[in-house]
Order: sequence, then C-alpha cells, then structure tokens
Amino acid sequence: MKVAVMGGGSTYTPELVNGFLERVASFPLTELWLMDISQERLDVVGKFAQRMVQAAGAPFTVHLTTNLQEAIRGAQYVTTQLRVGGMAARREDEYLGKRHGLIGQETTGVGGMAKALRTIPVILEIARTIQALAPGAMLVNFTNPAGLVTEALARYAPDVPSAGVCNVPINTKMNILDGLAEQGITIAPERAELDTLGLNHLTWHRDFKVDGESMWSQIIGGYITSIKDGKNDDWDVELIESLRMMPNYYLQYFYYTAKKMAQQESWPPSRAEAVMAIEDDLLRQYAEPDRSAPPADLMKRGGAYYSTVATQLLNAHYNDLNETHVVNVPHCGAIATYPADWVLEMPCKVGRNGITPIAADPLPPVCTGLLTQVKMYELLTVEAAVHGDKNAAYQALVAHPLGPSVDKAHAVLDDMLTINAPYLPQFK
Repeated sequence: MKVAVMGGGSTYTPELVNGFLERVASFPLTELWLMDISQERLDVVGKFAQRMVQAAGAPFTVHLTTNLQEAIRGAQYVTTQLRVGGMAARREDEYLGKRHGLIGQETTGVGGMAKALRTIPVILEIARTIQALAPGAMLVNFTNPAGLVTEALARYAPDVPSAGVCNVPINTKMNILDGLAEQGITIAPERAELDTLGLNHLTWHRDFKVDGESMWSQIIGGYITSIKDGKNDDWDVELIESLRMMPNYYLQYFYYTAKKMAQQESWPPSRAEAVMAIEDDLLRQYAEPDRSAPPADLMKRGGAYYSTVATQLLNAHYNDLNETHVVNVPHCGAIATYPADWVLEMPCKVGRNGITPIAADPLPPVCTGLLTQVKMYELLTVEAAVHGDKNAAYQALVAHPLGPSVDKAHAVLDDMLTINAPYLPQFK
C-alpha cells in the first residue's frame, strides 16, 4: 500500500508517521511518500521520518521527493497538509487583517480568504494528478481552511473521493473524556461519539453519546458550572445556557470580535510569528542525527491528536470499520433543510464504500443564520479562487461577517491581491 503526503516537509509529519507506526498491524502500509516543494525541509523532516521508521523496525519505507507525479502515481491514499507561501504568508494574512482594523487570523476573515485563494488552485491540481495517476485514491485534506478547500474539491474535482479533516472535534471529545475521568468516570474513546454540526471552525457541539446513550445533560451542566465557578472564561454563561451547546472556540472571533481585536494590539508576536519560532526549534531538533523520536516541543505546534485523526480515518476506510468520524463532506441531504451540496463538518460513517453523512436535525436559527452567511462567503471564495474572478472576491469580502465595510472592501481586496501576487496567477 502506498500513501502520499503532500507537504511532507511539514513539522507535523513526524506525528503522522507515529500514527502509521502505531497501526501497522491493521493498516498494511508499505510505502510512505513525502512530497514537498522545499528540498531543504524534506532533507530535515524527511530524513528524521526515515530514522523514526528505521528505529521501529522498518515496517514500511519512506520515500522523499519534490516531484508531484512521482509521489502520487499508484497511491491508494493522498493526504494534503501544505501551506502555500509558507509561514511567512500566514504572517501576512494576520497583519492584513490588523492593518485594516479587522480580525487577522489564518482560517477565518480576510486572512482565511487570502489563504483559500492561494491554496485552492494547488489542491485542485493535486486532485487532477490523482485522477490521472492514481484513479480511485482517496484525498484526505488537512490543509486550512479545510472546509472551504473541501468545498472546492466537491465542486471542481467531484470524481476524486475526498474529505476534509480537523483536530478540533477530537480535541473536544478528548477534553470531555478527561473531564469525566476527573469525576471518576473512565470511558474508552472508542465508546464515545461527539455530535457536532456546522462548517469547519464554525461548529456547535450538541451531544455526546457513550455506547449510544446521551450524556449531554450531565456534560453541558458541568460546562455551565465551570463558567459560573470561574474555571472557564471563554464564554458568557448566558450564551451557553441559551444554546445548550458548546461552540467551537473559533466562534469567539464572531461572538467576541472586539475582544479578539483588542488582543491583536499586543502583536508582535502574532500566532504565525510564535509558530515560526517554534518551528525553527523543532527543525533543529529534527536535524539531530541521533534523534529517532519526536521531541516534546511538538505539542507546542498545536497538533494534538493530529496523528490519531489522520490514521484512524484511513484505517476505518481501508478496513471497512463503519466507524463514526467527524469530517467535512457534502452532506447530500443528511440535513434536510440545508442545500444538499453544501460541505458541512459533521459525523459520518466511514467504511470501504466511502464516507456517509449521518442524518441529523439542523442547527437552531441563531446558528443557521451565521452558518448560511459564512457558507455564501465560502461559495464566492471558491469561484474567485478557481476563476480568478475579482468581482466574486469582492462579494466574498462583503458577505463575510468579519469582512470590511463596503466602502473599504476594494482597498482590502487590492491589498490582499498585491501581497499575494506571486501565489495568485489566476488573477493576472
């Protein structure tokens, strides 16, 4: 079995390698191909990955390449974890927002839009290569903005099986299990399922089942108590009591915009600048010739449970386990009142026949209103990215609830296109 990783020079790659090593008994990987456009990153991260696998008895081989076609040819699975423009482009995305008095963030608002414009054409080219050289292979996208990129894949590469994944749902699940363990209730993760719905980084968690039985009343009650007791200052208690749901923490950008804007005033360092320092340190450690295990500092990068999310999904698909995973896919009518072609982040059954969304009730109007507005922004951004359509890009900015006022939209767009010009040939 061959698995190809696009963006194999990522500092996350050792986590992914660990996930494959932990599942060699059930997931018979023979060739792991790490592809990256940076030979320098491949030399450091890729050779470290090779040492990791060698230290584990070499159950599979690790191949390094800068050639897209060579990496994908004959693969059964292709994962994407790339960053067009590198971390420097992420920093530009953050300061683009700050410069215009807007939220500066890599996956939402104007920064998320800039990243999507750079990323979607690259991911679609990967999908075309899969169709030509590895027909039938599944593409699993980790690249942010994951839901928006998956929306583009669903609309412009429908013949390539694909799904978008994120580690927020599994982090939420594990945090809930940790909280129960503190109460003396120990539950194995495979017994628990999180019910969440929305868009990537715009979801609401609304149920938690153990062996099919809901524990939500106990969990949300404890969550509300933690806010009242001052142990959780992320949310106002009135909001959680009203919704009876846990919002994805990215929703703080929408619910507490002024607070998030104030936090930007302390920059530098922005998150990108902080991560750049973390990555420099990680790469130095990866380059140590005697190192064959990931350093503890990898957790500072923010990828908790990344290897679990990635390899569990592939394992469930390959072994036809019919497991429930939270992924981004077109819901195909599973939410009756939402357009069937919308990509949503939601629980799905995963087996050899593919990824099947589980039918569920829609979100309440207070959530659906925001979801719909952001989905319209996503659809406009996809059209702008694919066709180099500047008018669609302008409308996407106007549609986004965190976008600029109409009188400033053209200035923001011109700034966005100028600083990203090397990565946006479609707009020329």
